[in-house]
Amino acid sequence: MSQHRIELTLAGQKFAFSTTPEHETSLRAAAAIVDEQLEAALSAGNRSIERAAIMTAIKLAGDLQAAKMNLSNTENPGASLDQMTALQGKVDQIEASVDSALKMLSLPGAPRPIVP
Repeated sequence: MSQHRIELTLAGQKFAFSTTPEHETSLRAAAAIVDEQLEAALSAGNRSIERAAIMTAIKLAGDLQAAKMNLSNTENPGASLDQMTALQGKVDQIEASVDSALKMLSLPGAPRPIVP
């Protein structure tokens, strides 16, 4: 793995990074996200780059944490599918019971049962 240096601009300042050719694209994409968030923090009134960087780090860490939680909630879709199938079976049973009850009931004097 050969390393090479690239230069990235974050919040108007140039930074040099060492990376491998295969990781360069993802590093540039990550830097673009960080730069966007830094610019938003600076335009929101943060006067120091250090404070903007801390605010950006906290926001991105929160985004990462939320993404991890979403991933863990969908990590085992088979269990969710089984649960949905069981719930659908229960709903079908309830609907059948309601339909059966409606067919047997009718209002006094009504010529036909109450059936939708």
